[in-house]
Amino acid sequence: VQLQASGGGLAQAEGSLRLSCEISDLDLDRYAIGWFRRAPGNQREAVSCLRGRDDLNPYYSAPVKGRFTVSIDNAKNTMYLQMNSLKPEDTAVYYCAASRTVTARRPDEFNYWGQGTQVTVSS
Repeated sequence: VQLQASGGGLAQAEGSLRLSCEISDLDLDRYAIGWFRRAPGNQREAVSCLRGRDDLNPYYSAPVKGRFTVSIDNAKNTMYLQMNSLKPEDTAVYYCAASRTVTARRPDEFNYWGQGTQVTVSS
């Protein structure tokens, strides 16, 4: 199983970025997949989680709800995180991850992790 995150970078407040996570050798019908982030000095936290590829009601954490949108391109086996109206407090390393527990949401429930991509938002 491999997860490859990309798309991070520098953005200004109120700007947008889109993260991509290319997923290999994983049955997206049987796994939870999600985005997490770790800001400096903080623990890793869930940003958005999907209970399989067909989840119509993804989880979003309170700080990002209404601004971030998760999606999957099934043809490319790639998960995206569209981040709009960015805030300086969104600055973090963002990770994509997969879990054998389809209802997983906590970081310690996820078994496979991508390498992380840095997002920096300036005010």
